Amino acid sequence: MTESTHLSRRGLLGVGAGAALTGAVAGVAGTYAARRADAAPSPAGADDPSAPVAFHGGHQAGITTPAQDRLHFVALDVTTDDREQLVATLKAWTRAAERMTAGAEAAPGGVVGGGPYGVPQDTGEAYDLPASGLTLTIGFGPSLFDGRFGLADRRPEGFEDLPAFRGDDLDPARCGGDIAIQACANDPQVAVHAIRNLVRLGFGTVSVRWSQLGFGRTSSTSTSQVTPRNMFGFKDGTNNLKAEDPDSLAEHVWVHPGDVPGAAAWMTGGSYLVARRIRMHIEVWDRTNLQEQEQVIGRTKGEGAPLGQAKEFDTVDLARPGADGRPAIPATAHVRLASHENLEGIRLLRRGYNFTDGTDGVGHLDAGLFFIAFCRDAARQFVPMQKALAGKDALNEYIEHNGSAVFACPPGVQPGGWWGDTLFS
Repeated sequence: MTESTHLSRRGLLGVGAGAALTGAVAGVAGTYAARRADAAPSPAGADDPSAPVAFHGGHQAGITTPAQDRLHFVALDVTTDDREQLVATLKAWTRAAERMTAGAEAAPGGVVGGGPYGVPQDTGEAYDLPASGLTLTIGFGPSLFDGRFGLADRRPEGFEDLPAFRGDDLDPARCGGDIAIQACANDPQVAVHAIRNLVRLGFGTVSVRWSQLGFGRTSSTSTSQVTPRNMFGFKDGTNNLKAEDPDSLAEHVWVHPGDVPGAAAWMTGGSYLVARRIRMHIEVWDRTNLQEQEQVIGRTKGEGAPLGQAKEFDTVDLARPGADGRPAIPATAHVRLASHENLEGIRLLRRGYNFTDGTDGVGHLDAGLFFIAFCRDAARQFVPMQKALAGKDALNEYIEHNGSAVFACPPGVQPGGWWGDTLFS
């Protein structure tokens, strides 16, 4: 790993605290360009958790990128009806995202730009920190395709807000949004810094509708990663799609040209992001005996093996009998109902995170899973999966869904391009 890979934003600024403003601006621009060339970001993440991830590519980073440890997700409402103003914001966001994912500050000049009487061009809380594997992924909600920006004819067929599912207890303040930005990083301050600066740059164009912090990924998106655990203590996402399986990704994650004919073709190569905030009633779960916990999930708690099997990655055999002659994996087990064998081959790329957001005011932790999944068609993949789970899943006794949203994530940005250029061009 080259020395430049570990440079912090302070190093990228290339000046001391007493340097002249003009030197500071020139220094950050020149050093940023050198860092971009020398660091050689990996398109799929790096072995070093502090290293940068490539921003440009055929698909957006932050989808198949090996899942980082921290998340800051934000849903935004567009507060202007001016199409050109929105486009200008998307372009400014792209330039900032290019810089921050490379480990630089949000704009040339950074924390000293503008001089002592001007507003800094970067908020500064990540000034001493490296790129930390930061990825930024943007998506557009169904509500953006109303009459404000002339996009109604570009709305992909079937792209609508998710329906209400049995058992949902949705809070409108945690649902929907015109635009979503997902920031994932291996340092929480880097992820928060990225969202904070994009929101700052969008002042007057967007406002925050809702946001979610996440810690501890609940899925692995690469064969190089071990399977993590959720707040119930079980391994989560064992059979998730992986970056090393391009054929499955093409089948289940990436939008094909034939999926979005005509004016909706801007989504070709993109993916649909489903977000669900799932509150886990962990106090109730923690008083439940181990046997019931394993019957609810359909896996052993220690090894993570499918019931009736010995190892985590043993095949989920839905027909295998248990000692009593009944199926080892119960009919209401989460693993059975969510399996592609039970869903006529439906699969998703999961990318969720644990969360703990204080208490609910009556002595219980407000904790759970912020579920994120990417798919080729949310209406044909996520909706039938969730209907199957909502109807029979024994896990529903211990959880409730209180936030929900879906976003269309366009293909990746090419050098010189900008977020949403295929949509607005």
